[in-house]
Amino acid sequence: MGRGKELLWYIGKKLAQFVAVLLVVSVLIFVMVRLSNIDPVAVILGGKKTSPETIAALRSKFNLDKPVVQQYFIWLGGMLRGDFGIDFKYQQPVWDLIAARLPVTLWLVSISTVLALVICIPLGVIGGVRQGTWADRASSLFSLVAAACPSFFLGVAMIAVVSRVSPGTRFTGNYHTFGEMMGRMWMPAICLALGMVALGARIIRTGMMEQMQSGYVQTARAKGLAPGRIVLRHAFQNAVIPFLTVMSIQVGSMLVGAVMVENVFSLAGVGGLLISAIQSSNYPVVQAITMILVFLFLLITTLVDILYAVIDPRIRVGKME
Repeated sequence: MGRGKELLWYIGKKLAQFVAVLLVVSVLIFVMVRLSNIDPVAVILGGKKTSPETIAALRSKFNLDKPVVQQYFIWLGGMLRGDFGIDFKYQQPVWDLIAARLPVTLWLVSISTVLALVICIPLGVIGGVRQGTWADRASSLFSLVAAACPSFFLGVAMIAVVSRVSPGTRFTGNYHTFGEMMGRMWMPAICLALGMVALGARIIRTGMMEQMQSGYVQTARAKGLAPGRIVLRHAFQNAVIPFLTVMSIQVGSMLVGAVMVENVFSLAGVGGLLISAIQSSNYPVVQAITMILVFLFLLITTLVDILYAVIDPRIRVGKME
């Protein structure tokens, strides 16, 4: 089978895995949110007493009068049409609630990712090229400290320190311009990025160390190529491929980590909405947000896997049986 057909088969396999995992996760999410003994009607009514007729009408409106399996397929069919249902608390379409907050989360993850890449790639390259030097030891120490600091703990610590050093710094409230947004997001972005910095720098450092000892790098040195060209055009180009694969998982993990960071810094993202929905047993919102986060996580990792197969001519993409 030719490389083109192998690549198409690999892409089809990845897409099939993507759909299969989403289906399994949707079942798990649907079942888990119903493990609580809290009656959804009680959540909808907010503890108020009402007539049996009203309760029956609410159960019918939210499909709670149907068997659980049928409820799942109604929910799944709605998601496929872009309809996540009506939330229990505000009686509004769930997607409207999420859509108003999702841009904040996506901006936070995007800024954190760019910040992490700008920091971890130079740290890893320096550590791999300058092995055993003070620069290598400093970058390794920074990576170790970054890995040891949970994002939510670092967020609380940053608020405590910055509030003392600069009492006028604003940690809450809305923003209307890009500058105001960056002013609100620079601290949560740092908190969220440090985990990726720690892991990414170590992966790049390890890859660069291996590549700098390889035969083709030694040959390039013997030919008299400039050190910068050897590092960037030869060693780094090969060391970055496994880095991309791991970082795709890290970006997906950031979507989950953003939930806690947003809560610490009072950002109006999906994190605050999810925590509020969990506390109030607002099942439709919990299900929708969790599915969207899982979908984005799987989408990123699948796209990077496919990109990995496209850009690396040595990859074995599998054979049709």
